[in-house]
Amino acid sequence: MQRYHIDSHYIFSKARIMKQSLMWDYYQNEAPEPFDQSGARLRCLAHKIEPGGKVLNIGVGTGIFEEIASRMGLDVHSLDPNDTTIAMLRRRFHMGEKAKAGYCQKIPFPDNSFDSVVISEVIEHLSPEETEQTLKEIARVLVPGGRITGTVPAGENLKEQLVVCPHCGGHFHRWGHLQSFDVIKITSLMTPYYQVGKVYQRPFNDWPHMNWKVKISGSIKMLLYYLGVHGSNENILFMATKQGGRTSS
Repeated sequence: MQRYHIDSHYIFSKARIMKQSLMWDYYQNEAPEPFDQSGARLRCLAHKIEPGGKVLNIGVGTGIFEEIASRMGLDVHSLDPNDTTIAMLRRRFHMGEKAKAGYCQKIPFPDNSFDSVVISEVIEHLSPEETEQTLKEIARVLVPGGRITGTVPAGENLKEQLVVCPHCGGHFHRWGHLQSFDVIKITSLMTPYYQVGKVYQRPFNDWPHMNWKVKISGSIKMLLYYLGVHGSNENILFMATKQGGRTSS
Protein backbone atom coordinates (compact mmCIF):
# COMPACT_ATOMS: atom_id res chain seq x y z
CA MET A 1 0.00 0.00 0.00
CA GLN A 2 2.79 2.40 0.87
CA ARG A 3 4.53 1.73 -2.44
CA TYR A 4 1.31 2.44 -4.33
CA HIS A 5 0.93 5.75 -2.47
CA ILE A 6 4.46 6.81 -3.36
CA ASP A 7 4.06 5.82 -7.02
CA SER A 8 0.70 7.62 -7.29
CA HIS A 9 2.19 10.81 -5.83
CA TYR A 10 5.12 10.56 -8.24
CA ILE A 11 2.82 10.14 -11.24
CA PHE A 12 0.68 13.10 -10.13
CA SER A 13 3.77 15.24 -9.63
CA LYS A 14 5.17 14.38 -13.06
CA ALA A 15 1.82 15.08 -14.74
CA ARG A 16 1.60 18.50 -13.07
CA ILE A 17 5.18 19.32 -14.09
CA MET A 18 4.31 18.43 -17.68
CA LYS A 19 1.28 20.75 -17.62
CA GLN A 20 3.35 23.64 -16.25
CA SER A 21 5.94 22.93 -18.94
CA LEU A 22 3.25 23.44 -21.58
CA MET A 23 2.36 26.79 -20.01
CA TRP A 24 5.94 28.03 -19.91
CA ASP A 25 6.72 26.77 -23.38
CA TYR A 26 4.05 29.19 -24.58
CA TYR A 27 5.12 32.17 -22.46
CA GLN A 28 8.85 31.73 -22.98
CA ASN A 29 8.76 31.13 -26.71
CA GLU A 30 5.51 32.53 -28.13
CA ALA A 31 4.20 35.28 -25.80
CA PRO A 32 7.19 36.53 -23.75
CA GLU A 33 5.67 39.92 -22.80
CA PRO A 34 5.08 38.95 -19.11
CA PHE A 35 8.87 38.78 -18.68
CA ASP A 36 9.38 42.39 -19.79
CA GLN A 37 8.88 43.69 -16.24
CA SER A 38 11.55 41.42 -14.71
CA GLY A 39 14.63 43.46 -15.65
CA ALA A 40 14.88 45.50 -12.43
CA ARG A 41 14.51 42.41 -10.25
CA LEU A 42 17.11 40.43 -12.19
CA ARG A 43 19.57 43.33 -12.31
CA CYS A 44 19.28 43.62 -8.54
CA LEU A 45 20.07 39.93 -8.10
CA ALA A 46 22.96 40.04 -10.57
CA HIS A 47 24.60 42.89 -8.67
CA LYS A 48 24.51 40.83 -5.47
CA ILE A 49 26.74 38.16 -7.01
CA GLU A 50 30.40 38.34 -6.14
CA PRO A 51 32.51 38.70 -9.32
CA GLY A 52 34.94 36.02 -10.39
CA GLY A 53 32.90 32.93 -9.50
CA LYS A 54 30.53 30.60 -11.33
CA VAL A 55 26.81 31.30 -11.08
CA LEU A 56 23.86 29.06 -11.94
CA ASN A 57 20.58 30.69 -12.95
CA ILE A 58 17.56 28.44 -12.38
CA GLY A 59 14.49 29.34 -14.42
CA VAL A 60 15.57 31.19 -17.54
CA GLY A 61 12.43 32.94 -18.76
CA THR A 62 13.55 34.75 -21.91
CA GLY A 63 17.24 35.05 -21.04
CA ILE A 64 17.17 38.50 -19.42
CA PHE A 65 19.40 37.42 -16.54
CA GLU A 66 21.86 35.82 -18.93
CA GLU A 67 22.05 39.05 -20.94
CA ILE A 68 22.68 41.11 -17.79
CA ALA A 69 25.24 38.62 -16.48
CA SER A 70 27.14 38.51 -19.78
CA ARG A 71 27.42 42.31 -19.78
CA MET A 72 28.80 42.14 -16.23
CA GLY A 73 31.35 39.50 -17.20
CA LEU A 74 29.86 36.82 -14.93
CA ASP A 75 30.53 33.16 -15.66
CA VAL A 76 26.86 32.21 -15.92
CA HIS A 77 25.34 28.75 -16.33
CA SER A 78 21.63 28.12 -16.84
CA LEU A 79 19.00 25.49 -16.02
CA ASP A 80 15.48 25.40 -17.44
CA PRO A 81 13.09 22.54 -18.29
CA ASN A 82 12.30 23.96 -21.72
CA ASP A 83 14.48 22.57 -24.53
CA THR A 84 13.63 25.43 -26.90
CA THR A 85 14.71 28.02 -24.35
CA ILE A 86 17.98 26.21 -23.70
CA ALA A 87 18.65 26.04 -27.44
CA MET A 88 18.04 29.80 -27.62
CA LEU A 89 20.59 30.46 -24.87
CA ARG A 90 23.20 28.27 -26.55
CA ARG A 91 22.65 30.06 -29.84
CA ARG A 92 22.40 33.61 -28.52
CA PHE A 93 25.11 33.54 -25.84
CA HIS A 94 27.27 30.67 -27.13
CA MET A 95 26.81 28.86 -23.79
CA GLY A 96 27.16 25.28 -25.02
CA GLU A 97 26.86 22.82 -22.12
CA LYS A 98 26.74 25.71 -19.65
CA ALA A 99 23.01 25.79 -20.47
CA LYS A 100 21.17 22.57 -19.68
CA ALA A 101 17.57 21.38 -19.78
CA GLY A 102 16.35 19.87 -16.52
CA TYR A 103 14.50 20.40 -13.28
CA CYS A 104 15.66 22.05 -10.09
CA GLN A 105 14.65 18.98 -8.07
CA LYS A 106 17.46 17.08 -9.82
CA ILE A 107 20.06 19.58 -11.03
CA PRO A 108 22.23 18.09 -13.81
CA PHE A 109 25.51 19.56 -12.53
CA PRO A 110 28.12 17.96 -10.22
CA ASP A 111 28.56 18.61 -6.50
CA ASN A 112 30.32 21.84 -5.49
CA SER A 113 30.05 23.35 -8.98
CA PHE A 114 28.94 26.92 -8.27
CA ASP A 115 29.84 29.88 -6.12
CA SER A 116 26.33 31.33 -6.51
CA VAL A 117 22.88 30.10 -7.47
CA VAL A 118 20.09 32.47 -8.50
CA ILE A 119 16.49 31.24 -8.33
CA SER A 120 14.02 34.04 -9.00
CA GLU A 121 10.24 33.52 -9.17
CA VAL A 122 10.54 29.74 -9.34
CA ILE A 123 9.84 28.30 -5.87
CA GLU A 124 6.21 29.45 -5.89
CA HIS A 125 5.63 27.04 -8.80
CA LEU A 126 6.75 24.04 -6.72
CA SER A 127 4.96 21.84 -4.23
CA PRO A 128 6.33 21.80 -0.65
CA GLU A 129 8.03 18.47 -1.36
CA GLU A 130 9.62 19.79 -4.55
CA THR A 131 10.75 22.92 -2.71
CA GLU A 132 12.54 20.87 -0.08
CA GLN A 133 14.28 18.76 -2.73
CA THR A 134 15.23 21.88 -4.70
CA LEU A 135 16.84 23.55 -1.69
CA LYS A 136 18.80 20.34 -0.99
CA GLU A 137 19.94 20.16 -4.62
CA ILE A 138 21.05 23.78 -4.66
CA ALA A 139 23.08 23.18 -1.50
CA ARG A 140 24.65 20.15 -3.18
CA VAL A 141 25.87 22.08 -6.24
CA LEU A 142 27.09 25.08 -4.23
CA VAL A 143 30.68 25.17 -3.01
CA PRO A 144 31.16 25.47 0.77
CA GLY A 145 30.25 29.05 1.57
CA GLY A 146 28.44 29.46 -1.73
CA ARG A 147 25.40 31.71 -1.84
CA ILE A 148 21.80 31.20 -2.90
CA THR A 149 20.00 34.40 -3.93
CA GLY A 150 16.44 34.65 -5.14
CA THR A 151 12.96 36.06 -4.97
CA VAL A 152 9.36 34.92 -4.55
CA PRO A 153 6.12 36.92 -4.70
CA ALA A 154 5.27 38.43 -1.30
CA GLY A 155 2.05 37.53 0.47
CA GLU A 156 0.22 36.44 -2.66
CA ASN A 157 -3.48 35.56 -2.34
CA LEU A 158 -3.50 32.50 -4.57
CA LYS A 159 -7.31 32.37 -4.82
CA GLU A 160 -7.42 35.79 -6.47
CA GLN A 161 -5.50 34.41 -9.47
CA LEU A 162 -7.54 31.23 -9.96
CA VAL A 163 -9.14 30.71 -13.37
CA VAL A 164 -11.35 27.97 -14.78
CA CYS A 165 -10.45 25.86 -17.80
CA PRO A 166 -13.32 26.18 -20.33
CA HIS A 167 -12.67 22.64 -21.61
CA CYS A 168 -12.43 20.52 -18.45
CA GLY A 169 -13.78 22.89 -15.78
CA GLY A 170 -10.64 22.50 -13.68
CA HIS A 171 -9.42 25.38 -11.48
CA PHE A 172 -5.80 26.51 -11.73
CA HIS A 173 -3.64 29.48 -10.90
CA ARG A 174 -3.14 31.57 -14.03
CA TRP A 175 0.65 31.55 -13.57
CA GLY A 176 0.91 28.06 -12.09
CA HIS A 177 1.69 29.19 -8.54
CA LEU A 178 1.22 26.55 -5.83
CA GLN A 179 2.55 28.35 -2.73
CA SER A 180 2.40 31.77 -1.11
CA PHE A 181 5.23 33.18 1.03
CA ASP A 182 6.01 35.75 3.67
CA VAL A 183 9.39 36.59 5.21
CA ILE A 184 8.91 34.16 8.11
CA LYS A 185 7.97 31.23 5.87
CA ILE A 186 10.83 31.64 3.40
CA THR A 187 13.31 32.04 6.28
CA SER A 188 12.01 28.84 7.88
CA LEU A 189 12.36 26.93 4.61
CA MET A 190 15.96 28.06 4.12
CA THR A 191 17.19 27.49 7.69
CA PRO A 192 17.69 23.68 7.59
CA TYR A 193 20.10 23.93 4.65
CA TYR A 194 21.66 27.40 4.78
CA GLN A 195 22.94 30.13 7.03
CA VAL A 196 20.32 32.75 6.33
CA GLY A 197 21.55 36.27 5.68
CA LYS A 198 18.99 38.83 4.53
CA VAL A 199 15.32 38.15 3.85
CA TYR A 200 13.15 41.18 3.17
CA GLN A 201 10.16 42.41 1.21
CA ARG A 202 10.49 45.10 -1.45
CA PRO A 203 8.99 46.35 -4.73
CA PHE A 204 10.76 46.36 -8.09
CA ASN A 205 10.03 48.91 -10.82
CA ASP A 206 11.38 48.33 -14.32
CA TRP A 207 11.21 51.97 -15.38
CA PRO A 208 12.03 51.56 -19.12
CA HIS A 209 8.92 49.40 -19.61
CA MET A 210 6.54 51.66 -17.65
CA ASN A 211 4.28 54.41 -19.03
CA TRP A 212 3.98 57.71 -17.20
CA LYS A 213 0.95 56.65 -15.14
CA VAL A 214 2.67 53.48 -13.95
CA LYS A 215 5.86 55.44 -13.24
CA ILE A 216 3.90 57.77 -10.95
CA SER A 217 2.36 54.87 -9.02
CA GLY A 218 5.75 53.13 -8.96
CA SER A 219 7.40 56.23 -7.52
CA ILE A 220 4.75 56.42 -4.80
CA LYS A 221 5.25 52.72 -4.04
CA MET A 222 9.02 53.20 -3.70
CA LEU A 223 8.53 56.23 -1.44
CA LEU A 224 6.21 54.23 0.81
CA TYR A 225 8.71 51.34 0.82
CA TYR A 226 11.50 53.63 2.07
CA LEU A 227 9.08 54.86 4.73
CA GLY A 228 8.52 51.27 5.84
CA VAL A 229 5.07 50.83 4.29
CA HIS A 230 4.48 47.75 2.12
CA GLY A 231 1.84 47.31 -0.57
CA SER A 232 0.71 44.75 -3.12
CA ASN A 233 2.75 43.16 -5.94
CA GLU A 234 6.00 43.15 -4.00
CA ASN A 235 8.64 40.44 -3.79
CA ILE A 236 10.60 38.77 -1.02
CA LEU A 237 14.33 38.82 -1.69
CA PHE A 238 16.42 36.23 0.14
CA MET A 239 20.15 35.60 0.46
CA ALA A 240 21.80 32.74 2.32
CA THR A 241 25.00 30.71 2.30
CA LYS A 242 25.60 26.99 2.31
CA GLN A 243 26.04 25.93 5.92
CA GLY A 244 29.62 25.80 7.06
CA GLY A 245 30.68 28.74 4.87
CA ARG A 246 30.96 32.50 5.13
CA THR A 247 28.09 34.63 6.36
CA SER A 248 25.80 36.30 3.79
CA SER A 249 26.02 40.07 3.69
